[in-house]
Amino acid sequence: MYAVIVTGGKQYRVAEGTVVRIEKLEAEAGAAVVFDQVVMTVNGDAVQLGKPYLAGSSVTATVQKHGQTDKVAIVKFRRRKHYMRQGTHRQKYTEVKVTGIVAA
Repeated sequence: MYAVIVTGGKQYRVAEGTVVRIEKLEAEAGAAVVFDQVVMTVNGDAVQLGKPYLAGSSVTATVQKHGQTDKVAIVKFRRRKHYMRQGTHRQKYTEVKVTGIVAA
């Protein structure tokens, strides 16, 4: 069984026991979180689609840790115009482990 959830403006396919990196959440490590914006659940051949979300469905997870991704270089450059700007970015994430899926 797996589900598709929406969090942080992105969709993630999750199954019970999987570890997923999502956009940073304001929750402590070890805390339980509930994702109630479930777009789709699949259990064998039974597929349920929401319009846009499934009412009564939810996915529970436990926060494993918080972190930052690798550094990404950002360069803005215009040739022959004496213009160059450099910067870097590290996106913050939360790693969660899915503990249960409740389908309506």
